[in-house]
This record gives sequence, structure tokens and C-alpha cells, in this order.
Amino acid sequence: MVNRLKNEKIVYFDNSATSWPKPKQVLDSMKFFIEKVGGSPGRSGHRMSINASRLIEEARESVCKLFNFSETSNVIFTKNATEALNICIFSLLKDGGNVITSSMEHNSVMRPIRYLEKQGVSVSIAKCSSDGILDPEEVFKQVKVNTKLIVLTHASNVTGTIFPIEEIALGAKERNIPLVIDCAQTAGVVPLNLNLDEYENCVVVFTGHKSLFGPTGTGGMCVGSKIRLSPLIYGGTGSKSDEDIQPDFLPDSLESGTLNVTGIIGLKAGIDFILKIGLDSIREHEKRLVELFIENIRNLKEIKVYGSLDTNNKIGIVSFNIENEMPSKIGLLLDSKYGIMCRVGLHCNPNAHKTIGTFPNGTIRFSFSYFNSMGQVKYAIKSVKELIKLLK
Repeated sequence: MVNRLKNEKIVYFDNSATSWPKPKQVLDSMKFFIEKVGGSPGRSGHRMSINASRLIEEARESVCKLFNFSETSNVIFTKNATEALNICIFSLLKDGGNVITSSMEHNSVMRPIRYLEKQGVSVSIAKCSSDGILDPEEVFKQVKVNTKLIVLTHASNVTGTIFPIEEIALGAKERNIPLVIDCAQTAGVVPLNLNLDEYENCVVVFTGHKSLFGPTGTGGMCVGSKIRLSPLIYGGTGSKSDEDIQPDFLPDSLESGTLNVTGIIGLKAGIDFILKIGLDSIREHEKRLVELFIENIRNLKEIKVYGSLDTNNKIGIVSFNIENEMPSKIGLLLDSKYGIMCRVGLHCNPNAHKTIGTFPNGTIRFSFSYFNSMGQVKYAIKSVKELIKLLK
């Protein structure tokens, strides 16, 4: 039995939940807003309010640069990807119909569509392989005459496997079906090779607190020009204040209430940091971290690694288990004995674990970031090997 030892060392491998640390620019920009700007955007005519509005618009511009999009007014800020997904799902299925998704989707997709299923919406699940790989044909085999929406992740939060979203987007466009792409795990790491100005039937959803290096409570979506979304929340927008009817134009119709300006300013700084470094550089660094980790644990007889092992088809996530050990126990020991922070269990995604055969206990998930080093990965490899010996 391994003794629990106090360990002040921190090696953070839980970036798919929330990235840490954040770039200094993120902290500085939020501090600047609170100390020097402070106004409420779109609510007043004084200079502090005007400056706040300008910073929000600059944040929309940064989002557009990241996602190859030109319509800044179609960039909607929400508190996270979950809120944006709910807006899309409830709007596009408000008249019923059929929705297609995959067997690897996060509960932020599955729970709203299962709720709507009870209201009469039909749900079609495109089955993924036991490695979490999705064949586009499995999606289009599910299309019905009343299919109103396809909603898919860009990459799995459990296995890290990247979906062939560009091919699926083309097929959805040809069939004139709205496609909502959940980029919670890929925004800031994997380029979305779509010109969103041309894919007018698409919505790209993102969260701020993961690979975009922003604070929690930030996120949003880029809405294609052919998509019509209805608000989840109605209220003050600062526009058309002479009417008590919700504005019908973007972004105002979907942004009731005062925005999280401090958080959005931090999110902009995170995106600008990424644009300066370059997505390709960030992606290559994470691939090297994953390659090093997988190559050193995949052949250990006590360990099973899940999902694709091809780093060209994988983000910085490795899910694995140690033979005959509960993930929860291993996570606790990695923290207390080695200072390694990771996530264990089902990762808000029971369907993915059913697909890859790890339900109900889940997996140990290491998720790497641009701020992790090769030295940290080597330390983790050494720690996992030592832990296996100690558990015997």
C-alpha cells in the first residue's frame, strides 16, 4: 500500500478542464480594465462606457481572426461553451424535428438534446469506433427528411481524437443542414480549416478558459449568416431602449444583461497571445508532449491507453488506466505523492466512456498545454512507473 505524502510540487495536467497557468498578458489586461476603464459597455455615453464598448468590439475582432471569420456582429459572447450550445440547440430545434450527434459527445450537448427528446425531438446517434473515431458516413446515414441540426465536437474531451469536421461541414452544407461545431477542446490549438464566411450554415462554439487561456466564465460562438438563433435570456441590451421587445439583430438579441467585460478582456488577451505565438507552434509543442508520454507508457503491461495513438489525429489528451486500479485512487495518489494534477472519472461524458469501454469507472486523463514542458512529462512518466511498482 502506498502512503499518502504531502507534496508541494505542482505539475498541472488538467488543461482540458481549465488551462493553468494563464499568460501574464491575460492577468494584466483584466487588471487594466478594472483599474483604468471600469465602465459598462453600451449602457452610457461617457468615456468609460465608450472605452468598455471599444474593448468588447476589439475582442470580437480577435475572435474573428482566430476563426477566419469576418462578421464581428455575429460573434456572440456567453459565459461558456455550454451556454452557447444550449442557445443553438434550443433555437434550432424549437419546432421539433431530428438532431444528429455522435456517441462521443459531452453532456453539454447530450443533456439538452435528451431533454428535448422528451418533448418530441428525435435523436440520432452516429456511432464512433471503440477508439472514438467518427466516420463521416456514419453521420450522413442518420439524415432524415426532418433533420434540423447536426451538432458535433471537434475533438473528444475523453480521448483527444479529432473528428473530420471539415468533411462533415461540407456534407452538411450540401444538404443545407445547420451544423454546430463544439470547439471547446480545440479552439486555440487545432485550426478549424473552414472559411466560416462561406459555411453560412455553421456555428462554431468556443469556451475561453481552456486552450484560449482566458478566465472562467467566458466563451461564445461565431454564427453563420444563414443561422437564426433565439435568445435563452431576454432583457436589457443597451439598444432600442425605447421598446420593451427584445432586439432582433446580432449580437444584441443574444447578449442580454451586462457582459462579463473583465473576463472578455482577459479572453482577448489570451487569443492575442495565441495569434502571436501561432497555432502551428502551439500544436507542434503539444504533439511532442503527447508523443513522449505515449511512447513511454503504451507498452507497459499494466497500462491501457484509450483512443487514437496517432498524434496527427489527436489533441493534447491522453486517457489511460492502470490494471486493476480505480482511476479515482490513482488520481489521488498522483496528486498527494507526486504533485501531479489530472482528472479522473467520466469527464462529464458517460457516452464516450461507453463507446471506448471504460464506463462506469472512467479513466485517468492527462491533458497537456503550451505551458507544460518535456521535463514535466518525463517526471510524469517516471512517477507513473514508480507508482505501478509501489502498488504491486
